[in-house]
Amino acid sequence: MIKLGFVSAVVADLSFEATVDLAAGLGYDCVEMLCWPVGKAERRYAGVTHVDVSSLDDKRVKATREYCERKGVSISGLGYYPNYLEESPQAPSYAEHFLKVIDASAKLGVGIANTFIGRNHTKSLEDNFKLFEKVWPPIIKHAEQKKVKIGIENCPMFFSGDEWPGGKNMAFSPVIWRRMFKTIPSEYFGLNYDPSHMVWMQMNYIRPIYEFKDRIFHAHIKDAKILPDRLAEVGILATPLEYHSPKLPGLGDVNWGKYFSALTDIGFKGSACVEVEDRAFEESFDDRKASLIQSRNYVRQFLPRL
Repeated sequence: MIKLGFVSAVVADLSFEATVDLAAGLGYDCVEMLCWPVGKAERRYAGVTHVDVSSLDDKRVKATREYCERKGVSISGLGYYPNYLEESPQAPSYAEHFLKVIDASAKLGVGIANTFIGRNHTKSLEDNFKLFEKVWPPIIKHAEQKKVKIGIENCPMFFSGDEWPGGKNMAFSPVIWRRMFKTIPSEYFGLNYDPSHMVWMQMNYIRPIYEFKDRIFHAHIKDAKILPDRLAEVGILATPLEYHSPKLPGLGDVNWGKYFSALTDIGFKGSACVEVEDRAFEESFDDRKASLIQSRNYVRQFLPRL
């Protein structure tokens, strides 16, 4: 049975324990806990630390696991989403931190760590694959040693002016996934699948589920609403937020019945986590809590809880 969860970025101001309490109280099965280094966020939805992997000693591991067990809420995966392939002095530190995320996932018995591949947005895809071939094999080797599966989210990171023209995550299409997995054919290297990004890119988000059924380790539940009048004005070469809007599930253009039908067809038994990026639900904590309630109510028709 697929577990229903949410991504912890929506409650960035809550502690780990309070986040677990909220999930339990709202009837969620799990939470994807974000694990950014403690400090200032570099962009929206980043910089959230619900599990501090740098200070995760044996005592904290034990307390974390016991708290989740007591509340009946599991950790679906540990999430950290930087740009490993950017051309900057700090880029190597991203990979170093992610190795700690992988270690923490192993210690906590989670077994999944979610992230981006990254991309140098000023370089061609071919040049980025050269960077990928240098940066990613040792990361996946470490994950294999720890028996932690790496779920790459398929978000292109094409939203703001400083992310153009190439975006900051190259892993956004089936053509690229095939090449990634051919280059690193590890059973621990897969996807954190989000259909919403494929909607605004005008791609089929159902068909790849069948082709990559053995690579889907984790799933996100986020909708996308195309704005036809705006698209007619600005065209597909505009920054995508000019012609689409992230929405709660059921408020956009994803056919969730077909999506979950496909996941059940392939025998997916992992976690699917609501990712709230709907600006209509951001004004207050009560709004964000309401977004989780509304999302739960909608998605439970596809994922009933026994």
